[in-house]
Amino acid sequence: MAETRPLRIGFVATRFAGTDGVSLEAEKWAVELRAMGHDVYYFAGIVDRPPEKSREVAEAFFGHPDVAAISEAVFGDASGGRPESVSRAIDELTARLKAALYDFVRDFDLDMLVPENALTIPMHLPLGLAITQLAAESGIPVLAHHHDLPWERQRFAVNSVTDVISAAFPPALPNVRHACINTTQREQIARRLGRPARVIPNVMDFENPPPPPDDVTAGLRADLGLADDELFVLAPVRVVPRKGLEHAVELVARLGRRARFVISHAAGDEGLEYEARIREFARLLDVEVLWASDRVADFERGTDEHGRQRYSLGDMYDACDLVVYPSLIEGFGNAYLEAVYHRKPVFVNRYPIYDVDIRPKGFRNIEMNGFVTEAVVKETNAVLNDSALIADWTETNYAAGLRHFSHKAVRDGLRAELAEVFPG
Repeated sequence: MAETRPLRIGFVATRFAGTDGVSLEAEKWAVELRAMGHDVYYFAGIVDRPPEKSREVAEAFFGHPDVAAISEAVFGDASGGRPESVSRAIDELTARLKAALYDFVRDFDLDMLVPENALTIPMHLPLGLAITQLAAESGIPVLAHHHDLPWERQRFAVNSVTDVISAAFPPALPNVRHACINTTQREQIARRLGRPARVIPNVMDFENPPPPPDDVTAGLRADLGLADDELFVLAPVRVVPRKGLEHAVELVARLGRRARFVISHAAGDEGLEYEARIREFARLLDVEVLWASDRVADFERGTDEHGRQRYSLGDMYDACDLVVYPSLIEGFGNAYLEAVYHRKPVFVNRYPIYDVDIRPKGFRNIEMNGFVTEAVVKETNAVLNDSALIADWTETNYAAGLRHFSHKAVRDGLRAELAEVFPG
């Protein structure tokens, strides 16, 4: 396939920062686009990308007070309708963001926009409307990258903004193309919008294995207070209800061996009640939990304000004995692929997308189907006691990841999309 002429492509999201899945996957797209000869620019409420290539607009962040107030008013209770004041607040913020987006397109002379989940999950209604209105008015080509569609999240089911969600999450416009991360989403977009979508799965750089553990990694366990004979069970996820962390707590409690349950990420995106629930559940089952988000850097190693070592997430994978991924629902499963990339055994719940898009590819894991059983506990202990089996499974998984979820999947998908939008 011939390469498209060099393009100037603008990524749009609520944030491009930290280790959330959208930020990480967006950057993988950006890396591949730059490798094809295109320039990439960023628009978001929080941006940690090169400033000369970025436009940071505070009101584009979903956590901005004005945005949070709108979300609080329209989700969770639709019995009273939507007050006119809320509609006015949505319209006013939409207009300001649309003006900022027009400036972004003009100032960087953009050929195309790539909204990253901003036309997908309705966490920022005015931003989605602003992108949709700009697309409809300007005709600029848009490739919407979808991670979490609104009908996949129960917390958005009850609302007073059905009109907004129908218009922009996602929109059915002729110049808006759709890329999603699993086959179920593709089918739903076709059925609900009458529009085609291309599956471009989340990926890891399996073509380039991670560097081997070094002295810093070797000192991680002791630095975090784990004994040599203590099982290091890692949950590399945010503390939100859909991650199913109570199942991991139960598994650790039932293994019958000295173990520490380590959670690498913090709570906050969806409140703190679930963290309190996990703390209480762990106390009831006498499971020791290490809340390690303050010791894990977003990307690179460093030191904190007390001079303590901060580790990369890769260090955490390399040092652990078992990765647990008991999610109830996922758009794809970034942390699962990361565990495979670092050649670690994985305990995983058979959430729907895993069953449809990942499991059939030949991966070998300790699997739970909705709840922890005695058979699952026995299998977990058997795997942990068999180093040869762990080596066989992790090598099998890495090979499957290389075949199906390497950066080649992104390259091929983006080349195909761009060739259709910009032929010749």
